[in-house]
Amino acid sequence: MAIEHAILVSLLEKPGSGYELARRFERSIGYFWTASHQQIYRVLKRMESDGWVDVRDVPQHGRPDKKEYTVADLGQAVLSSWLHEPIEPESMRHDLAVKIRGAAFDDPAALIQEVERHRRTHTERLAHYLAGEERDFPDVEAPAAPGPLDAGRELQHVVLRGGIAYERMTLAWLDDVLTTLHRLAAER
Repeated sequence: MAIEHAILVSLLEKPGSGYELARRFERSIGYFWTASHQQIYRVLKRMESDGWVDVRDVPQHGRPDKKEYTVADLGQAVLSSWLHEPIEPESMRHDLAVKIRGAAFDDPAALIQEVERHRRTHTERLAHYLAGEERDFPDVEAPAAPGPLDAGRELQHVVLRGGIAYERMTLAWLDDVLTTLHRLAAER
C-alpha cells in the first residue's frame, strides 16, 4: 500500500486539510499506516497535480484560509483499481522477537525491562483503541438498526476490532515471554 491510498481513504471518509489529515493519521490511521506531516503535505501536492484530489480554499475568521482536499473522480478510480488488486499477506518483521531468540546466547534476564516497556506501550495502545471504540461505537452491543447499513462505519469498526484483537494477542504473548524470562533468570 502506498500513502496515497491511505490518504484517499481518509479523504473519502471526510474531506479535510493537510493538518486535519495529519491529525487523523495520529489518531487512527497511523496505527495501521504511518506518515509524517511533511510526507502528507508532499504527497497531497503531488496528488493534486496528478488530478487525484481537488482542493478549495476555505475562508477562516481570524486565521489564514485553509486548503480543503476532496477526492477527485480520478482519485476514486485509482483507489477502486487498487482495491481490486490482490496483495500479498504481510510478513511479520519483529525486532523484539529476534532479540528474545538472541537472549539464549546472553543473559535472558537482560531483556525483562525491554519486554516490560513493550508491554506498557501495547497496554496503552489497547486502552486507546478501547476508548475509541467506546467513543465512536457506543452502540456496539445493540442490535443493528433497521434500514441501510453504513458500510464506512461498519468497516471502520471491523478494522478497530482487528487492532484490539492484535493488542490483546500481543499482550498475552508478552506475558508469556516475561514468564519465560523470569523463569530462566531464576534458574541461572
